[in-house]
Amino acid sequence: MIVPDWPVPARVRALVTTRGSGAPRLPATPAWLRQVHGTGVIDAAGVAGEPAADASIARVPGVVCAVKAADCMPVLLADDAGGVVGAAHAGWRGLAAGVLEATIDAMRVPGQTLIAWLGPAIGPGAYEVGEEVRAAFLARDARAASAFAPTRPGHWLLDLYAVARQRLAARGVTRIHGGNFCTYSEPERFPSYRRDGTGERIAAFVWLESRSP
Repeated sequence: MIVPDWPVPARVRALVTTRGSGAPRLPATPAWLRQVHGTGVIDAAGVAGEPAADASIARVPGVVCAVKAADCMPVLLADDAGGVVGAAHAGWRGLAAGVLEATIDAMRVPGQTLIAWLGPAIGPGAYEVGEEVRAAFLARDARAASAFAPTRPGHWLLDLYAVARQRLAARGVTRIHGGNFCTYSEPERFPSYRRDGTGERIAAFVWLESRSP
């Protein structure tokens, strides 16, 4: 189990599962999502079933936001006041389309008050993509070019972590932690869809504990 190392208020709690870590102890059943690689964000306190979305936020203590991944990036967010948390599933499609920006908007606090943690994803040395992926990112922000390194003709290595940092910083989120994993190259710790074609997933959770008296 990974406990994110980020300087959040004490009432903010987060966990990430790994291979063989078992089920974590959580204060409630997580608000699971039917992830569709989009930008939909829901309030986890109002979830019924598994809505189609790729991010959730929570302001109510004990409500658990959750996302699953196996090469895509789980991104956790919390504000300085310990009043709101969020979790986003940021694969390349969602990241290019603006899932992080949508999550920040749903949290309704200034980006400068937020702290982010980038969870386990496929690393920049292993994630080769085609020209269409690069074009999708550049169409939204030309600065994303710095996150691509050319390999064979028409193909690039993509640094998902670098793009996430760019997108977060553009919204005022500069306190960004994590981002030092590679699901593809750490088979003992993480499943990887690209490596194994597996249906196995890790899960990232974030929630608020009740305030101290």
